[in-house]
This record gives sequence, structure tokens and C-alpha cells, in this order.
Amino acid sequence: MRDYYSDFGIAPAVADYCAGVLSGLRERFDAVDAVAEENQAKVLLAMQRQRVDAQCFAGSTGYGYNDAGRDTLEQVYADAFHTESALVRPQLVCGTHALAVALSANLLPGDELLSPVGKPYDTLEEVIGIRPSACSLAEYGVSYRQVDLLPDGSFDYDGIRAAVNAKTRLITIQRSKGYAMRPTLSVARIGELIAFCKALKPDVLCMVDNCYGEFVEPLEPSDVGADMIVGSLIKNPGGGLAPIGGYICGTKQCVDRCAYRLSAPGLGQEVGASLDVKTSLYQGFFMAPVTVAGALKGAIFAARLYESLGFRVLPDGSESRHDIIQAVELGSAEKLIAFCEGIQAAAPVDSYVRPVPAPMPGYDADVIMAAGAFVQGSSIELSADGPLRAPYSVYFQGGLTWYHAKLGIMMSLQKLFEKGLVTLPDN
Repeated sequence: MRDYYSDFGIAPAVADYCAGVLSGLRERFDAVDAVAEENQAKVLLAMQRQRVDAQCFAGSTGYGYNDAGRDTLEQVYADAFHTESALVRPQLVCGTHALAVALSANLLPGDELLSPVGKPYDTLEEVIGIRPSACSLAEYGVSYRQVDLLPDGSFDYDGIRAAVNAKTRLITIQRSKGYAMRPTLSVARIGELIAFCKALKPDVLCMVDNCYGEFVEPLEPSDVGADMIVGSLIKNPGGGLAPIGGYICGTKQCVDRCAYRLSAPGLGQEVGASLDVKTSLYQGFFMAPVTVAGALKGAIFAARLYESLGFRVLPDGSESRHDIIQAVELGSAEKLIAFCEGIQAAAPVDSYVRPVPAPMPGYDADVIMAAGAFVQGSSIELSADGPLRAPYSVYFQGGLTWYHAKLGIMMSLQKLFEKGLVTLPDN
């Protein structure tokens, strides 16, 4: 590997330092593999119980009537995530779209949406109307309020109790940190929050933005009371093979409404051609537990490495993991850009491209994004991004294999090292 590291431009000092960090991670990696094995069994049993066969992979066109493979895939998702129903469609073009469908389908004019975990991810601000936008929930008469997490990252139960009122119809819980330096929520903590909210108002709906969290733990938020869990197929559950798509799993009533919003009232899940993507969707879901395990190992390595260099990391190198995202507070635009240059240089696609900060739809600051992916924007593949604003945190995730994730992290450190932005201590 020394020769290969040299070919990639990784200095011996960087390779040696990374090797020293890795030497202490075997126990953590064994725990990740144990969870992956459990989740692999869960997915395999779901596919067997729903009698997946080769005919399920046949494509459909036009209206997509009588698409048995599409319907079976949705039953597989519902089975694996232990929900009454599921909507799994290539017509859901991204996670934000899936969340927008779930929200707009289950909120009516005069209802109120509550976030008890602070401000949601940037791209949802315009969906909700926090930042004014055409066709936002606010424009249709849905109000919004939020309760921020306490400084230690715990829930403000008194604030939540005061915020829930007669208009509160839906509570949205973002599992992952988004572009905030706050802890990712474990499934257990999400369950506690849902139980608290439903004790205050039993008929309130609880939706979990599950992006980046699928298959990280043995349980999902749908196992602890969530009425809906929502995510993107070009993140964890697509296993790096799904070329597009999103999912909404939950109660039949909630999912039916989502299907009516996605297509049209009265049509629902009966329409929607799957074209020729179903093999990738099935196979990606089957591969997802192992793919997620590789990404988790990369996140743990990144945390331990950058923590050892004195950077603030979230979560830290010893904390339990609840999503695949690793945040590193770099402290300057130069370091953020250099980190992303390293990730880009490790990509199988567009490795020669230099990422630069630029405006992005749905964000209020320039964003730098590094990704050389087989599927554009796929963040289960090796990628890193962050807004060009203080404290200049980078959000690293993905890697279809652990070995690629490892190399990407080493390349990120190499770029910082060669630009004189970091000093390597003795191991």
C-alpha cells in the first residue's frame, strides 16, 4: 500500500499518522459489523416474506398500472421498517421532496407544524416557509413553531409542553444534525420524545426525517412510535445502487395521503411507472446494511483522526453512532476548502475537479461540495460538504466501501498537511 499511497500523493508522515489512529479502532469496527449483520438479516427476511422473485425487476411505463414489482418493493420496505404501509418511488426525487410530500399531505390550512429539535435542515426552510418561498406550507396557511434544544443537546421538555396547542397537528423530528453542530438523535431518544409529545396530545402525528440514519442501529424510529419515517434512496437505504428515489413508511392513513399528494387524489399508489430502476432499488436495499457499515467505519476513523489533531468533532471518537455523518469544526474557510479538495481527489469520478464554494438552491450561504459519485448527489457515496460560514464545519459522509472511505479521509488530511494548515504530532 505504500506505493499506492505515494501514487495518490499521500506523504509517508500522513500515512503513518493515520495508521497509528486506526490501530485502536478494531473493537469499534467489530460493533459496527454486529449491527450490520442484524440489519442484513432483517432485510433478507423481509424480502423472503414478501416473496421477491425475478418478475419483480421488470420495468413499467406510462401509468404504471398493475406494477407488481413496485408494489412488492413497498411491502418489503414496510416489512423491514415494521410499518403498515410504504411509498417507495423514483418520482420522489430527493429527501427534501419526500419530506415536502409527507408534510403537505398531512397538514391542512390552520394546522401548526412543530419542530422540538430546533431549526430543520436548510432545504426545508423554504418548504416550511421559514424563508419565504412560493408554494411553502406557510403560503397555504400552515403555521410553524420550533423549540430549540438546550445547550447540552437535551430536549427542552418545558418548552415543548408550552408549544403544543390545539392547532399542533404534526411534529417533525430531524434525526441527523444537518448543518448544525448538535448531536444526532438516537432511536431511543427519538422514542422518548415521541412518547412525551403523544402524552401531551395523543392524536398528534410524529414524523421523523430519517435521512443518514437508516441501518445505523438495529431499530428504526418506526419501531418506537413514529407515524412516518422519511428518507432518500440515494442515501443509506439505496445502498449506493439506487439511481434516484425516496421513501415514506408509516401508518396506512398517513402513507395513503402522501400517495394522493404525490400523484393525485383518487389515484394514489395505483399509478407511477417504475421504468427500469427496480433491480437497482431492490439490490441497493439488500446491500444497504453492509454499505452503511463501511460508511460508519469511515465516520469513526474521521472522528478519531481529527479529534487527535485538536479539532472539535461531533460525534467524538468514542461516542455511539446514530447516523453516518461526521462533523469536523475546522475553524477557517481555507481548511474547509482543503478538506473538500482531498475528498474530491479521492473520488472515482471527477477526481481531477477542484471543488469551489458556490450558491446552492435551498441554502442561505455559499456551499462547497465534494463528491465524485456514480449517482449524482449520492451521499452514501464518499462526499463532504459545508456552508462557508463560521465555524466552518465540514460534514463528511459515505463511502461505498470502508477502504474508499479510509482513503478519502487520508486524502483530506494530506491536503491540509501539504498546505501547512495542520501539524502532525508524533503518534
